[in-house]
Amino acid sequence: MARATASPKDSSWKITAEYHIDEDVGFALPNPLEELPAEYNAWMVIAENLPALIETGQLRAEVEKLPLLSIDDLQGHKLQRLARLVLGYITMAYVWNQRDGDVSKILPRNIAIPYCKLSEKLGLPPILLYADCVLANWKKKDPNGPMTYENMDILFSFPGGDCGKGFFLVSLLVEIAAASAIKVIPIIFSAVQHQDQDTLQQALLDVASSLKKALEVFHQIHEHVDPELFFNVLRIYLSGWKGNPQLSEGLLYEGVWDSPRKFAGGSAAQSSIFQCFDVLLGIQQSTGGESAAEFLQEMRTYMPPAHRDFLRSVESGPSVREFVLEKGDADLQGAYDACVKALVSLRSYHLRIVTKYIVIPARRKAEENNKSEEPSGLENKGTGGTDLMNFLKTVRNTTEKSLLKEGRLM
Repeated sequence: MARATASPKDSSWKITAEYHIDEDVGFALPNPLEELPAEYNAWMVIAENLPALIETGQLRAEVEKLPLLSIDDLQGHKLQRLARLVLGYITMAYVWNQRDGDVSKILPRNIAIPYCKLSEKLGLPPILLYADCVLANWKKKDPNGPMTYENMDILFSFPGGDCGKGFFLVSLLVEIAAASAIKVIPIIFSAVQHQDQDTLQQALLDVASSLKKALEVFHQIHEHVDPELFFNVLRIYLSGWKGNPQLSEGLLYEGVWDSPRKFAGGSAAQSSIFQCFDVLLGIQQSTGGESAAEFLQEMRTYMPPAHRDFLRSVESGPSVREFVLEKGDADLQGAYDACVKALVSLRSYHLRIVTKYIVIPARRKAEENNKSEEPSGLENKGTGGTDLMNFLKTVRNTTEKSLLKEGRLM
């Protein structure tokens, strides 16, 4: 495990290559591959034409015709991540199909077997995750151009036009904006180790600045994602089979397991970035109640193993919060609180987004169906299977209670 033993400027608590964290894009996969070897063309053809195949009712028949392919020629991390992304898209499309309640409870062996083998190799559950559709699902239009929405695209799409592109790319750009704060962590740990308050104060302010930039990027979601399309189309394809009444027993992976398995769908809770800063700042989500803390811990199992290892490594570092409290310096506490406030602001904004993109469309759908009761079941749950609003409020409030000097913000 990494340890902080050197001077703040050349910290020995290093972010090594084993953690798969990139200097520029953080937890995102840098420059994902776009093509699989020719022998996997049959997978690619389906993945590249999902919307048309779904809307014309041909998707399931085309998937069932696929040959059972070996994953032996998928060598190297980036190629395996691309293949997993392809099979994840095909899996979600096969299960949810035309979004009309005709849900498949069985994933055919010709997809299930390679998907589960590949997922096991990568240490991830066999379902489309945040690590796939956000972190590994992007390209630059002009390779020499900037990392901006206008110069980026996603590799694969679900029905819903550009809604998926908007949702996945804005999520990715939030990750990238916050990534610069990851690079500051070794400086923070070394400063604590060496009682260097000035270095620590500046480093914490740098983290707060990065998180504020991430919030600014988050605002782009309104330009690029339509609430009705997100709720009625894209959200369905991101839904999992854990805590989902439409697949209450889970999904049977034919040829892999004899009984159905339950896995949560892709969720922002699977992003390592925000759990990383909770850990760094000593924000104990367990104080907000067991269910929120347990869900966050469970979501770590849906992160790439290298990123899980990184979170554990940060947990093993010196306590920033205890050091700041012990020193009792007003400016240092202010810098710490600036980080906490930035996290609170991001989580409060996430609540507003969920209200706009899930809660309000769910109510509207209930009204259209002449239901007098509040939306429930799938409508009011996140794609990860949580009672979304309660979970997000709990996490936000717990974060807010971690402020040292200024109490609650709202």
